Amino acid sequence: MRELLTTSLFASEVSTGLCQSGQKTLPSKYLYDALGSGLFEAISLLPEYGLTRADERILRRYSREIVSYVPKPAMVSELGSGSGRKTRWILSALCEREPLSYYPIEISRTALESCESELRDIAHVSIVGVEREYLDGLREVTALRPEGTHLLVLFLGSAIGNFDAGADARFLRQVRSFLLPGDSLLLGTDLMKPVEQMLQAYDDPLGVTAAFNLNLLGRINRELGGDFDLRQFEHVALFNEAAGSIEMHIRSKREQVVRLRSEEVSVVFGKGETVWTESCRKYTHKSIGDLAVASGFRIEAQWTDEEWPFAETLLCAQ
Repeated sequence: MRELLTTSLFASEVSTGLCQSGQKTLPSKYLYDALGSGLFEAISLLPEYGLTRADERILRRYSREIVSYVPKPAMVSELGSGSGRKTRWILSALCEREPLSYYPIEISRTALESCESELRDIAHVSIVGVEREYLDGLREVTALRPEGTHLLVLFLGSAIGNFDAGADARFLRQVRSFLLPGDSLLLGTDLMKPVEQMLQAYDDPLGVTAAFNLNLLGRINRELGGDFDLRQFEHVALFNEAAGSIEMHIRSKREQVVRLRSEEVSVVFGKGETVWTESCRKYTHKSIGDLAVASGFRIEAQWTDEEWPFAETLLCAQ
């Protein structure tokens, strides 16, 4: 039943995004089906995409220092765990001092299975996957919290950058609403760097990011009966200076009509018209501080990678 509901929501949001007036959009969360998740793992290994490696370097190097700020007893939940590879360092450091319950929250069943497989060898950790949207999953997790237990929420990999300016603070305020004063949020943010360097990270010469982006159209074909001809679309990465973000789009190479059989709708594309699939906002140290204050947190500590400017910030719920 849940799978049917998820497919129905996917169909509804795709139809709404493609049929709206003005800029066509598709939610970035749907990039991560089984194939998309695998392609993203490949992207994280590319030399042009240093974000994931910077994230992992910080977590590997400073995991014990990070968890020293987390009171005992504690439980951990992660918004968008992916494969869980980089989470290993935090969980291992916490398990050195006490047994631990870890709740990864993912809309991708494949990602949850990968996460559980990746981390099951860590001693003294109980992994309970939650196949939900971020906030729905966090609501479930907080309902399971034993009295007196500290909650550490992980939101790594600069996933917060997928929200538009203003929407990032609104989302974190919603996260804050599930937390108790003193609970922790470890937030990963990619920092601003030269534009050309950022563009290469989202439009690599091997075309892996292009395949990742275009796979969303392939997913629509597979799951919703779409008839997108992927050869007639191309991946585009743009820098939006006003928003301070990289935008990923899929551009139509010609005028064409695409049908979605599941929704019985037709979508008209003009030549050069784009579908906006993802925003990847970049931060400064000041904007991270402003974001924390705007969403009901204070900065407890921060760690930065020098090789690829990236920050992990430990926030405390006020």
